[in-house]
Amino acid sequence: MSSVIEQQNPTGEEPADASGGPGHSASLDMRRILDRETHSSRAAAAGIAATLVILFCLYALLESAVRAVGQPPWLVDPQTAAERIVSLPNGIPPLLLGVTGAVVTAAGLFFFLSAILPGRRARHLLDDPRVAVVVDDEVIASALARRARLAANVTSEQVMVVVSQRQAVVNVRPTSGVPVSENAVREAVEDELRSMAPIPMPAVRVNLATSGVIGA
Repeated sequence: MSSVIEQQNPTGEEPADASGGPGHSASLDMRRILDRETHSSRAAAAGIAATLVILFCLYALLESAVRAVGQPPWLVDPQTAAERIVSLPNGIPPLLLGVTGAVVTAAGLFFFLSAILPGRRARHLLDDPRVAVVVDDEVIASALARRARLAANVTSEQVMVVVSQRQAVVNVRPTSGVPVSENAVREAVEDELRSMAPIPMPAVRVNLATSGVIGA
């Protein structure tokens, strides 16, 4: 899948300078659009965190209201819960304590990594002076696999390409008895990448399988 976003000024007028004019504003808007296209949203993680906080607050409010009217607690009395937390790890079986700690650590790590990691989608920008093109890594991998297949003179089933933000890994299984030049495959793939000009430009790594495929 690919997305094309126009960057040209439809009026044909010269854009304003970078001091804060209309051209600068359009550039900022384009940058925001591209960021949304290439980075995953954190709305899901934020929604989960907000839901957990709201549920906890509602439960605490419920228990406080029940205690205020002199009724028995719904689940755990707030004062009893606070005393148990202060006295940890006393009174808690080691297995339960370990499982609870692991769950809390995993949840904290999930939200922490969601906050600090860039959350990039499997997409690249293609350098073009007129439009902004956003392409899925699968599309880039398909084009690189075609060039690698032609350079290695093998079938499409004998080539697999995996593209990430910083690397393009080309796995080739040659036909038995037919030599394959690793340099030729690398040069062909690098030439295809230069013509596409993805941003960021991934480095190419070629892996030739030691066992060949019997030709038809």
